[in-house]
Amino acid sequence: MNELESLLNDIERLRENLINLIEGKGDLQDSEIIAASQELNQAITKYNNLIMKRVK
Repeated sequence: MNELESLLNDIERLRENLINLIEGKGDLQDSEIIAASQELNQAITKYNNLIMKRVK
C-alpha cells in the first residue's frame, strides 16, 4: 500500500470515529470531538499536500 492509499485509509477511519463520537456525545464542543476533528483535518491536509506535490 502506498502513502496516499494509507492516508486515505486513515482519513476514512478518522472520519468514522468522528461520526461515532458526534452520535454518541451530541455536543460538538466536547473536547474529545474537537480533538478527533483536528486529527482528521491534519490527515486531510497532509493528503492534500501530497497530491499538490505530485501535480507539480
